[in-house]
Amino acid sequence: MSPHHEPPLTRLAWIGMAGLALVLVAMSPVAGQVAANVAVPEPDGYRMENYRAPTPASLRGAQVVDTAQAHRLWNDKAAVFVDVMPRDVKPPNLPAGTIWRDKKREDVPGSVWLPNVGYGVLNAEMDSYFRRGLAGITEGRKDAPLVFYCKTDCWMSWNAAKRAMEYGYANITWYPGGSDGWAEAGLPLEVAKPVE
Repeated sequence: MSPHHEPPLTRLAWIGMAGLALVLVAMSPVAGQVAANVAVPEPDGYRMENYRAPTPASLRGAQVVDTAQAHRLWNDKAAVFVDVMPRDVKPPNLPAGTIWRDKKREDVPGSVWLPNVGYGVLNAEMDSYFRRGLAGITEGRKDAPLVFYCKTDCWMSWNAAKRAMEYGYANITWYPGGSDGWAEAGLPLEVAKPVE
């Protein structure tokens, strides 16, 4: 029988197989890599929600480093590393006797942990906390080298680095790999304590 005279059921089977092939290609690891490599545009303002999502490859006004470059800065003690990973805040209305335990945070050794300063909007208290924290670790020097990070695909560090530049700090580096990228490279981490 010629291909032009196939029974309708056979043609439907071929169409179904072609559709299945397209689905399998779309689900393949290569297709996922292509989707993951789609460039994320750099916004003009701060990221305001969905903070754990792919980030841009750039931050206007800041240097962006990979893990090897971040490690060199750390190893040479050429910058202060600022971890901005958020921290759950103990609710003020917990019933008496409730035990509250902070989640353990491991970060780059020697880092200063300034939690919750990477949100898109900071209230007056958090804004003041961030300004005081930066002034303390830089001894008031606006040209002090600072490296901001949190985790991979975390907008908190992008926002915090951008905000530090708006505060007038001029030597800002953003490390988008964060503690995840650091750990994946087999580099040491230590248990962090937040600056109060």
